[in-house]
Amino acid sequence: MSRSLLLNGWVNRLTRICGVVTICIGCVSSAVAQAKLKAPAAAESKPEAPKDSLGRDTPRGAVLGFLAAAHKGTSVAALYLDTPLRGPDAEELAHQLAIVLDARLPARLNQLSDHPEGSAPDPRKPDEDVVGTIDTKNGPLEIIVERVDRGKVGRVWLFAPKTLHSIPDVYAELNSTPIEKYLPNFLLTRVGHVPLFQWLALFVGLPTVYLLTRLLDALLRLSLAIFGRQFPGKIPLTKRKILPAPVRLLLVAFAIHWLMPHAGLPLLARQFWSTAALIITILACIWLLLLLNGWGERFLVSRRSTLSGSVAVLRLFRRVVDGIVLFAGLLFTLYYFGVNPTAAFAGLGVGGIAVALAAQKTLENLIAGISLVADRAVHVGDTLKIGEIVGTIEEVGLRSTRIRTPDRTVVCLPNGLISNMSLETLSARDKFWFHPVLNLRYETTASQMHLVLSKIRHLLLTHSSVERSTVRVRFLAMAQSSLNVEIFSYLYASDWAQFLEIQEQLLFSVMEIVEQAGAEFAFPSQTMYLSSDSMDKRPHARPQLQAQSESSEPLAESPPS
Repeated sequence: MSRSLLLNGWVNRLTRICGVVTICIGCVSSAVAQAKLKAPAAAESKPEAPKDSLGRDTPRGAVLGFLAAAHKGTSVAALYLDTPLRGPDAEELAHQLAIVLDARLPARLNQLSDHPEGSAPDPRKPDEDVVGTIDTKNGPLEIIVERVDRGKVGRVWLFAPKTLHSIPDVYAELNSTPIEKYLPNFLLTRVGHVPLFQWLALFVGLPTVYLLTRLLDALLRLSLAIFGRQFPGKIPLTKRKILPAPVRLLLVAFAIHWLMPHAGLPLLARQFWSTAALIITILACIWLLLLLNGWGERFLVSRRSTLSGSVAVLRLFRRVVDGIVLFAGLLFTLYYFGVNPTAAFAGLGVGGIAVALAAQKTLENLIAGISLVADRAVHVGDTLKIGEIVGTIEEVGLRSTRIRTPDRTVVCLPNGLISNMSLETLSARDKFWFHPVLNLRYETTASQMHLVLSKIRHLLLTHSSVERSTVRVRFLAMAQSSLNVEIFSYLYASDWAQFLEIQEQLLFSVMEIVEQAGAEFAFPSQTMYLSSDSMDKRPHARPQLQAQSESSEPLAESPPS
């Protein structure tokens, strides 16, 4: 019967699963069919716009294409201008615009929109986009590109007339000479569309500046050592580097930012070095944060070395923080280069759900281990009672806890299980309960009982390991086979072994007090009365047999027959 019910249950589950799968397949197929039906209509209604051969489809493409054409000295640069000028006049205006952009435009080309619609900074003028702002004698001048319809070519982005109108005046203000005028011709040779002097600056200049920062670090340490000799004991001497490697990289990036305005580099070169400086800054900041995170972990471990499991938790926290720092640096870099990380976030969300479902028990034990360490519920060396298990904690990990039992075996319990059980820390007792019950014989007289009680009280009140306020010695009850005396007090002891030693001394002293008082300890006994029918009528001849037997349980006294 049970097997048939189980089989029916599985059949019902499989039926439900098949139904869900069928519905999903139907939904997917219908969606695909609708997409196929809508695709031709969409293609017919919205034909694809033609691609511009000069790359003027986007604001970024228009600006980069113009700069490349102007540096080559071709007449193609004039095609990026929305001007009525033609021939040499248009080419001269393009040349002047290129010189102005190279000298004054901020190196932020990566922030230009790479979409055909542009960034639309002003919703009232959707066909205009701002490339940047330059300083002139008459105030700031916006470099604007606008979207213009060129017939067969389609709509393309060109430099706006309002910007081109001011370019001759700004060109007349320039008095700086490009750095190329002072360099020999072989350094101007282009290797991969990049001048040779820029490659040398990248692979020779940057390492040289980095070595100069190491020299600065050595000078700072030498100065600190000199001052430390003049003020001994007040200034700590150290052989460690004052300027760590990421700080020196930040100094290199700062040097690049400081040298670019004074070097007279063209716009594309300034954009290259600005990007290089930013990448160096991001790497240096990530490196510095990782070093600070590691230093913080070591500092906390040294301060909390007695906290069980803190090393593992701090190591996990450090790795999580390191991952967050690396991920934030990657996102910032992608954002700087115009990459949208939305798809990456969506993928991480789906992947995180899958990992969470697959590692549910592991995550449960991990979180439980962190909570045990944070709450300081268990420590290495503690004697605990967890359910039916009694033992000493040997190791508290992130997933499980190892316990050494009195049998010298090791029990490994998952932290998720421990967090749901009651924990009794035996080694956390500040004092121990001393609670023996004395069983004295019924032959003990009242005077002997008073003597025993008074001497035991005096023993406990004068003992150095007994808490006096908790001492209680009372004649508790008249039991079936003994007179019971309760002893109640708390003892001060550092551990269980010391408590057993003090308890042993007190028990020996109690035995001596009982012996000195003339009393004796009782043991379970039974009184039996035997009689026969022939002797029932003679009470004076009724024999009695009193038997005392030692047993583990007291026997009930039989009534006389």
